Amino acid sequence: MKQLNNGFFNFLSIVLMVFFLGGTSTSMAETVGEYIDDSVITAKVKKDIYDEPSLKSTEIKVETSKGVVQLSGFVSSQAEIDKAGEVARMVEGVKSVKNDLQIK
Repeated sequence: MKQLNNGFFNFLSIVLMVFFLGGTSTSMAETVGEYIDDSVITAKVKKDIYDEPSLKSTEIKVETSKGVVQLSGFVSSQAEIDKAGEVARMVEGVKSVKNDLQIK
């Protein structure tokens, strides 16, 4: 009888796992897609900031989440803060820019 209960418990556990994991498969695929899109946006913003001669890109950190780019770090002037935000906004796929750059 004890073996029957263990078998039933194992079967029930598998059914519940399939049920819960099956419901998340679509959202997980979207999350992976969003992550890849955000990674591409981050790479493009970093490249464009690096290519911009008026910016010292070594102290600018770029992160992206759901198309929202966050810039952080230090620059020398307000003009550099503005330029970095402008460069980031020009990248395809960027929904908005949160510019947290500071003057050092």
